[in-house]
Parts: sequence; structure tokens; C-alpha cells
Amino acid sequence: MLSLARPQQRLALALLIAFHILVIIASNYLVQLPITLLGWHTTWGAFSFPFIFLATDLTVRLLGKSSARQVIARVMLPALVASYAISVLFQEGAFRGLGALGEYNEFVLRISLASFLAYVLGQVLDIQVFDRLRQLRQWWIAPVASTVLGNLLDTFAFFSVAFWHSDNPFMAEHWVEIATVDYGVKLAVSILLFVPLYGVLLNAILRLMPTSTARAA
Repeated sequence: MLSLARPQQRLALALLIAFHILVIIASNYLVQLPITLLGWHTTWGAFSFPFIFLATDLTVRLLGKSSARQVIARVMLPALVASYAISVLFQEGAFRGLGALGEYNEFVLRISLASFLAYVLGQVLDIQVFDRLRQLRQWWIAPVASTVLGNLLDTFAFFSVAFWHSDNPFMAEHWVEIATVDYGVKLAVSILLFVPLYGVLLNAILRLMPTSTARAA
């Protein structure tokens, strides 16, 4: 774990908070855009949200579990408000105009609340699993296990809250299929791309940091 001066740690946490909020907003927009992948229904959000788990796992490894929890606590409410606003303005990929912000939109509100709940549950589980496994000699076990379990809880919590008996007939009918495929896509993207990227970034960060500022990661 890195030992940073307080200004450096504040800057790192601020950047992580901004990154989490950006990915959540993008994912809440992209999840409204369904696609067909090899004959199965999923959404573009499956390709963006794994960035969250990459950032969280690096945070736990480099700054500790407490810092990762601080990020989650500070992200939750801003992300909820920003997600609702962006999703209302660009519902189903089309710009609705600023007047849409003054109208009650239950469909988008459910997506935002589902994202809020799924984010908290998935990230808390991810942090717990990663922190318990991070001392293993095989560096890849912690990010793989936390990604598998965190994404599972996050994905099905989100889709069940957002789309079960939804006003959108397509999503209401296909949300279980979409959630399952979405989870599969997230796992494939995470394990094939993000876990190796995690290893590359971790090594690069540790090489860039002075030896005196780092303890065993």
C-alpha cells in the first residue's frame, strides 16, 4: 500500500471520485441503448461499467480499504443526481430538451435509483472480497474474484430494480435475459481486458513511485 502525503492523497481521492461519477453517468446513459450480441440482448453499458471495478480494486490495493469506502460515500449522491439529469435529457439516446428536467420521469428515476443501489452493493462487496484476497501471492486472484462477485450483485440488483414491471415493454419483458448477457459481457471484458490492465497499471504506478513511499502492495 502506498504511503502518500495528505495533499497527494486528497488529490488521488478527488480524481477517483470524479472518475467514478463520470463512468456512472456514462453507464446510465448507455444502459438505455440495447444491442444484440451474437443473438442475445444486452446494452452498451456492459462495456463501460467495468471501469468502476478496475478503479476500485486499484484504490484498495494502493490506498487501502478505508480510502475506497471514502470514494463510494462521496460518489453516491452526486452520481444519483447527475445520472438522473443526464438520463432525462438524453432518454433513449435522443436529446429531449432542457424542459424535460421539469417533468417527472419515472422510467429514468428508476434507472437512477437502481444505479445508486447497485453501485453501493456491488462496490462494498468488491472491496470486501478484494481486501480479503489481496495478500495472496497470485496478484490476479483478488481482482478476478472481486470482479466476478461484485459484478454479479451489481448487475442483477440494477436490472431488477430498474426494469421489473417497467413502463418500457421491451426492457420489462427481456430484463432477465439482458441482465444475464450483460453480466457475461462484463465478465468477459473484465477478465480478458481489465484484469490484465489492472496488473499493468499497478506495476507502472509502483515503478513511478519512490521506494520510500510504497510498502508491500
